Amino acid sequence: MITAESVPQLRRGVRLSFDHVRETHVLLFPEGVLVPNTTAAAVLELCDGTRSVTEITAALSRRYSGVVAQDVLTVLSRLGERRVVAWT
Repeated sequence: MITAESVPQLRRGVRLSFDHVRETHVLLFPEGVLVPNTTAAAVLELCDGTRSVTEITAALSRRYSGVVAQDVLTVLSRLGERRVVAWT
């Protein structure tokens, strides 16, 4: 079960990159390409395997107003279902 203390990281072989042609972030993984929305890209940038969901939420709160921990958990859960995020 994913909690606020869980620590997400990109799975092996998954890379977040900025596509200058499309002017958006893309998530590259062996099975394909995912174009995350702005919110998901901001969360993914912080998934380094050292920060907990609580720390990611705090970092996002310093950059954006109205960040809700449950929303961050929801985004990460969906990315986990897509098998691009792993938990340590």
